[in-house]
Amino acid sequence: MRSIFITGAGSGMGREGAKLFHARGWRVGAVDRDEEGLASLSTQLGSGLWTRTVDVTDKAALEGALSDFCAGNPDGGLHMMWNNAGIGESGWFEDVPYDAAMRVVEVNFKAVLTGAYAALPYLKKAPGSLMFSTSSSSATYGMPRLAVYSATKHAVKGLTEALSVEWQRHGVRVADVLPGLIDTAILTSTRNHSEQVAPKSAEELRAAAPKMGMFRLMPASSVAEAAWQAYHHPRRLHW
Repeated sequence: MRSIFITGAGSGMGREGAKLFHARGWRVGAVDRDEEGLASLSTQLGSGLWTRTVDVTDKAALEGALSDFCAGNPDGGLHMMWNNAGIGESGWFEDVPYDAAMRVVEVNFKAVLTGAYAALPYLKKAPGSLMFSTSSSSATYGMPRLAVYSATKHAVKGLTEALSVEWQRHGVRVADVLPGLIDTAILTSTRNHSEQVAPKSAEELRAAAPKMGMFRLMPASSVAEAAWQAYHHPRRLHW
């Protein structure tokens, strides 16, 4: 049985990924700081799902969760690590509080580095393994009013490109996904620090989203499918 470990699996893209890989026979490790989200996922999927409440900025907690999950896999290996957890803060750069910006860096990039260091020993034990990370379409060009978020996603993309070369010597593949506008909770949970108006509802945001083109609103399941394709198509770097 193949195995995948997903961060930020309590909701959105990570949750859809857990559901898809579980349905296709994989053993799934799901971590998130959202205890209720993980509990409902566990109820929905049942056996074959391993969960733990983890804040990915806690290095010891993330390392411990990976170690404990992989101990239950054949030969102690891991076929796929998906660094998916992410948050956002929006507004003009100077309006976003420093501590809020640093939290974005901690979750969106530092935790990916932690995941890479922690997962590599287990990925090396599984033939054809993959480290997969969630970057963003904002990593193609710096996005105003999402400056720090965009910068972290550029960093994830750059790390992916560098490690895809380095880790060839370990037999470990590396790839990422660069989603556009995805229908997840981040649509409404991302605080805008520069506007003194009530945030738009999810329904309003969905209605205003483009209906066609690269920034059309897409379901979280589309990113999960990209993750599945990435494992099975080893030559492609960015999805």
